[in-house]
Amino acid sequence: MKITKVETFVLSNKLKESFFFSQWEYNERRICIVKITTDDGQCGWGEGYGPADVIKSGINLVTPLLIGENPLENERLWFNMYRKTLDFARRGILVASISAIDVALWDLKGKILNQPISVLMGGQHRTKVIPYATGLYFSESDNLVAKLVAEAQTYVEQGFKAIKMKVGLSVSKDIILVKSVREAIGNEVKLMIDANHAYSLREATKLSRALEQYNIDWFEEPVSPEYYHHYNQLRSKTTIPIAGGECEYLRYGFQTLLDNDSIDILQVDICGAGGLSEAKRISTLANTRGVEIIPHVWGTGIAFHAALHFIANLEPIPGRLQPSNKYIEYDRTENEIRESLTAPSIKMKNGYIDIPQLPGLGIQIDEKMVRHFSSEILI
Repeated sequence: MKITKVETFVLSNKLKESFFFSQWEYNERRICIVKITTDDGQCGWGEGYGPADVIKSGINLVTPLLIGENPLENERLWFNMYRKTLDFARRGILVASISAIDVALWDLKGKILNQPISVLMGGQHRTKVIPYATGLYFSESDNLVAKLVAEAQTYVEQGFKAIKMKVGLSVSKDIILVKSVREAIGNEVKLMIDANHAYSLREATKLSRALEQYNIDWFEEPVSPEYYHHYNQLRSKTTIPIAGGECEYLRYGFQTLLDNDSIDILQVDICGAGGLSEAKRISTLANTRGVEIIPHVWGTGIAFHAALHFIANLEPIPGRLQPSNKYIEYDRTENEIRESLTAPSIKMKNGYIDIPQLPGLGIQIDEKMVRHFSSEILI
């Protein structure tokens, strides 16, 4: 069995209503996915996290390393792609290109061997996870507080046990928003905040101390990912757990993050940091430090299901009779591509989402929707 074709598709969809966070405004979803096909007609799908057009170019760069190769040798193929790009892409977008291919190879491998990815990674330590609703972004609103409160209450009504909201407008405004949302959802629902590295250490410290009374489960990307020592210092100044890592790449970047004792919660993005193969290695590093992993997830159902399999395989650390729950990020902002590209649809039941048990990622790609959202031609 050999790989005969690698196809990339840039999917795009204009949003009905734009939204923004501390850094940028979103008015469009634009995502690069990849399809890898073998000589017997089987195929696997993957996705890259980051600028879609650049990821597409990166995939095209390493495609010659894949054609004619055995898809079951996915770790060897990963290393060949890594070595090909090492001199000029130790971090960043080409790693996301490798990530997309790696996820597609795992999907293909699962289909060939008729096993879920999580089983092939070593087994499922759990069969369900708790999704937390990511939303509560900023928008041009006459009453942002009321809008965010209503959105948060909707998530509670839908059965979510945890919610993550954006901060980063200013310390004073953030305090008002977080206080209002906490009062609206009550104390039984977990609440997390994400600044997308908007703050200096001084500002992040001030905000953290002001928000400790609202039972915040973690403060995500409080400061720039470049300042590992600031993460470390902030951890000593607040009781709120500190999370980060979505801007980190490969095991080597995460080694630096861990060596600096920067975080309580590690947020590897599987479709950006090196794929499932590298995420597995990163989880071993985190395991040696006793650092919890809750992956960053953004994009389509491909990325979401890759994260489900990864979380299913994470070892329960520390081990005990009643292990703690594992969480997965579930973006609830407008995303027609996510909602229509993959089947079966993502379903939450009693606050949980089941781990897929079908081969590969456990999903089917609607190629009519690929054509619909893409300017590429599917043959």
